[in-house]
Amino acid sequence: MDAILERSHQLQQALTNFVFDADNELAKALEIYTAKKSKSGNKDNFYKDHIIDSFITEGRLGKYTVLDLFIQSHPQLTNEERQLIKNWHLTFTGLFAVQNIFPDGFELMNWLTAKHYIVKLNNNRAKQDTSRLRKGEIILTRIAPVTDTYWTFSGFYMLMGKLGKTKLAVAIGNFKDNYKDQLYGDAPELLEEAWRSVEHYHQQFVEFFGSDEVTMPGYRLNQKIADFQEILAQTYLKAAGIDSLKSLEEIATYAGVAEEDIKKITEELGVKPNTVTQMFNPQKDTSKMMIPKVDLPAELKKAEQLTALSHPRWGQMFLPTYTKIKAILATEAWQSIEGAKKLIHFYLEDRSINASIWHRLAQQYPIQLEKVLQIVIQRPKFRLQTDLDALLVKLDKPLEPELPEIASVPIHLHNLFQEVVVEMSKSKPKGKHQKSTKGFQLL
Repeated sequence: MDAILERSHQLQQALTNFVFDADNELAKALEIYTAKKSKSGNKDNFYKDHIIDSFITEGRLGKYTVLDLFIQSHPQLTNEERQLIKNWHLTFTGLFAVQNIFPDGFELMNWLTAKHYIVKLNNNRAKQDTSRLRKGEIILTRIAPVTDTYWTFSGFYMLMGKLGKTKLAVAIGNFKDNYKDQLYGDAPELLEEAWRSVEHYHQQFVEFFGSDEVTMPGYRLNQKIADFQEILAQTYLKAAGIDSLKSLEEIATYAGVAEEDIKKITEELGVKPNTVTQMFNPQKDTSKMMIPKVDLPAELKKAEQLTALSHPRWGQMFLPTYTKIKAILATEAWQSIEGAKKLIHFYLEDRSINASIWHRLAQQYPIQLEKVLQIVIQRPKFRLQTDLDALLVKLDKPLEPELPEIASVPIHLHNLFQEVVVEMSKSKPKGKHQKSTKGFQLL
């Protein structure tokens, strides 16, 4: 074993002890970090260990990272050791496929980004724990860099076994839900591209609709959004080199499967019905296969007035109550409007009403919104300009967005989903749709 690899294990243990033994502001920072991360609702043991490990490599105390503080408190570290620890800010969580097994480690591929890594084992316990791994199996874990050519495990891993394409698609969906900030943890270029796609979407939205805010009856807006995304999809398909003339319906026909069967199957994968429906265009024989796009749920299609908002960072939002909230804020006698207070409380408490919506309302109705909030939250001295962001944070509304659903995804993930649809369509007995089981093992 390389000396630096062996030393990496010792330093990992020392870092963990450094954090757990802290009884000052660092301990408080860990408590706050853990509480924030735990709000996701994921309570399994791997996720709990993941929070601690991610705090060690990502946590901050003021302007210093946890890694900085550790280095400062250990002046005896060599330059090589200091650089090793500094590089651990690159540690990330991934969903890995075992590509090859070596005497001292593995070749892993991160399914989220299709990047490959040589991961070496830096202690005997890790060797014992990973001895059961087999080529083709999927694991959920974190890895940390050791040198320019290889990495090592950081913390525990969860063994998922050999997954077929269907269960792999489910696992990727779960990863996206539970580890949103790690979706492209090892591929900043993909993350940057995804964010650019959101900005591009917004620009195209404004160009198509003439504004970043549009209101019309739900059924009509659904039609207009479909027209808009058809145009947008052609741009992505052309850029990706995908045959825009081939439809999912054509693939289904070739496989000898009905459209409704594909819809039922994909819903079992955790894909929303509207995401599946959008891949078919029952009005045309030339429907296109394209990136996921929006088909509004029934309750929004039925809305008398539905507002679509677009933002270059927050993405796209649909609000059936936006015209009413604007009417409330445009009226001095707003309390005379039926359900006004209830709607304001909904906007304050519901997670779907994000910070960008509040900032938009604050910009459009600064004086009236301040008066309304003073009454509703019972704070007569509330000031919109200085107090709004603090209120939003207190109400669990982040001031910065997560990557929106409309962001583009790597082609290999898009292709995986398409393959799953066809594969399951061929093998699924009609009329019988069993829910997928989960039997993952934490090691």
